[in-house]
Amino acid sequence: MVKKLLLLDVDCGVDDAQAMMMAFAAPNVHILGITCTHGNTNIENVCKNVLRVLKVCQKTEIPVYRGAGSSLLGNQLNAHHYHGEDGLGNVPDSDAPGLEHVKAEYAVNALIRITNEYAGQVSLVATGPMTNVALAFKMDPTFPSKLKYLYIMGGNMEGRGNVTICSEFNFAADPEAAYIVLNHFECPMYIATWEYCQRYVLPWEFFKEWVNQGTGKACFMKKITAHTVKFVKNMKVNTDESFEAGFLSCDSFAMAAAIDESVVTEYIHYGVSVELQGSVTRGMMIVDTLNQLGKQNQAFIMTKCDVEKFKQLMMSALK
Repeated sequence: MVKKLLLLDVDCGVDDAQAMMMAFAAPNVHILGITCTHGNTNIENVCKNVLRVLKVCQKTEIPVYRGAGSSLLGNQLNAHHYHGEDGLGNVPDSDAPGLEHVKAEYAVNALIRITNEYAGQVSLVATGPMTNVALAFKMDPTFPSKLKYLYIMGGNMEGRGNVTICSEFNFAADPEAAYIVLNHFECPMYIATWEYCQRYVLPWEFFKEWVNQGTGKACFMKKITAHTVKFVKNMKVNTDESFEAGFLSCDSFAMAAAIDESVVTEYIHYGVSVELQGSVTRGMMIVDTLNQLGKQNQAFIMTKCDVEKFKQLMMSALK
């Protein structure tokens, strides 16, 4: 079997961990490296979290690279309320690998080097703010043309936000980086938006079955998700009924598409960009249904999912 070659760019919180574990379990995938970016938690925690997940999955041979610690403009956004202060549910492991296991090479340089080594063969899966990805383009404008595919978890297609009125977390954490990627990458782009993920929230009954499989991976997942589950089930105000309806693993939707393209059963195909100036719309993804931007490279925006296939990939991740 010819394996799919993947690079993962993550801000490792709980759902990044889930997406990574899904990729590790897929027999048709070979992961060339994992680059870390700011986002759900600070960059040191992200690196530590990736190393923890690799240890649990016995995949410590996969190289890990430290990347951007803030947005292109030097800002930081976090999701401690949802993922915990450390990004993995505030359940530390005294035997977790230390930062000395992170490679000395900077993540952006690693992205460029590995993509050059496997030009036209590598798919990049970006599940956090796209600062590293944008910096790779700024350092080497040929970088996007050497990628086979780019899979993104982020943005929105109906103007519904989850951290501001109109913007999704990953794009809000670095709107300029998202703008650079959406406007300058000519490789095929596949986007799992916030609304797409919401549409396929999984029942809590599935979640219970998923984390109670009795394996080491399942026990780890049950432990790191406890904070998030408690937060979601205690949400009284506002908010988003999709959270209360069930279990949401946003980053896993982008990863599932990269692993098995048949998981996504329908796309819309439009030019996309990001609003940078609006007082309430900064970070919102723009879907150009009228083709007024005249963009040649249009993104594939996921709209329909084969939920049973997605569940199977989720289950396999913890076996």
